[in-house]
Amino acid sequence: MSVNMRTKNGMIEISTNVIATVVGGVATEVFGIVGMASRQQVRDGFYEILKRDNYARGIEIRQDDQDIHVDVYIIVSYGIKISEVSRNVQEQVRYQLEAQLGIKATSVNIYVQGVRV
Repeated sequence: MSVNMRTKNGMIEISTNVIATVVGGVATEVFGIVGMASRQQVRDGFYEILKRDNYARGIEIRQDDQDIHVDVYIIVSYGIKISEVSRNVQEQVRYQLEAQLGIKATSVNIYVQGVRV
């Protein structure tokens, strides 16, 4: 699946895997995030066997007509205010998607899957 954008010079097609990689990279840099929760354990386990970084782990991209919805599944550090970390992830993801890819996300949904000490 991919996101299509029309410009005055033609069409731009961006793979959802590219979007998920950008979002995963941004999310892991936010203070308080320990890791990403796996949504597709088979694929993520395969990446671990190959010892490759998988920034798309825990990210789902959905497109409804022209609306882009981003779901981020995270694991936060113990003792950090979860609402603040979630808000920071939302703001950073929205900003970086627009700055790097020119995509405006309709919604950025944060799902906290665990707390790690």
